Amino acid sequence: MKISPVNENSVIVYFSDQVSLETADKVSFAYQLLKVKLKDVLIDIIPSYTSILLSCDLHKIGLRWFINELQRSLMNMDYKPSAPDMAHRISLPVYYGEEVAWDHQVISEHTQLPFSEVIALHSAEIYRVFAIGFAPGFAYLGNTSPLISIPRKSSPRQNVPKGSVAIADQQSAIYPEQSPGGWQIIGRTPVNLFDINKPNLSKFEMGVEVKFEAIDLDTFLMMGGELDPREIKQV
Repeated sequence: MKISPVNENSVIVYFSDQVSLETADKVSFAYQLLKVKLKDVLIDIIPSYTSILLSCDLHKIGLRWFINELQRSLMNMDYKPSAPDMAHRISLPVYYGEEVAWDHQVISEHTQLPFSEVIALHSAEIYRVFAIGFAPGFAYLGNTSPLISIPRKSSPRQNVPKGSVAIADQQSAIYPEQSPGGWQIIGRTPVNLFDINKPNLSKFEMGVEVKFEAIDLDTFLMMGGELDPREIKQV
């Protein structure tokens, strides 16, 4: 564990130089702890794959004192590897139909697997939220099976539909709103993942487990899923 100053009121805590489930567990555990321990002097706290960025209120505490408090809290952190917690697992329905899985051919060619097997491998994993970023509600989920690992697209799309489920390298993610994106699209969820009217805004937070559940087209549409005109022609 290493603490490095970033600017006059911010520091970053590094837990590891490698992304792993153990590191994600430590980051999640420390994030929840520090939010409480340092709440009176924190301006912002941002977790990532292997680190946490913290900013303090210099009107309440000096940076040196803040680092001392941070070190004390981390030294006394009683971390234990987390056991699976079904109460903190999100089940997300996904329609993997080829009309919404825009990159099914690319993925099958790259992995040399039929798309039905790609779907089975993708939906068999239990993922962990490693980080949240890029866009509000966009969660980076790991780890995808190495058998379906595939690089990002060389040229990102200008418009990826809301709810698109995608993979890149050994991660998976869902686009909470229509946006540009360069991940390989494998399916779509009808679930609204980001709601500005809700207190938590997003369904995701650090450390939460995610399980994808394959659904058919009728279920997708019944749950509020949408196809655009180009996709409807393929149905």
